[in-house]
Amino acid sequence: MYAKEIRKMTDEQILDAIEDQKEALFNLRFQEASGQLEDVNALKRTRRDIARLKTILRERQLAAQRVSEEGKK
Repeated sequence: MYAKEIRKMTDEQILDAIEDQKEALFNLRFQEASGQLEDVNALKRTRRDIARLKTILRERQLAAQRVSEEGKK
């Protein structure tokens, strides 16, 4: 998942995507523990996707906070 794609998403869609990725990460970890995981890079990609989603969501929160603080001045 690219940052450009994530930036086009709404906050609700990002939160849903985070939950989906967390579930996928859980399943990948389970497969790894049982020795059934074929694509070991999937764990790394999924962790990075979660981080990317959370980063963009936090950027939006900080931007909204800055706007509200500027409005109070």
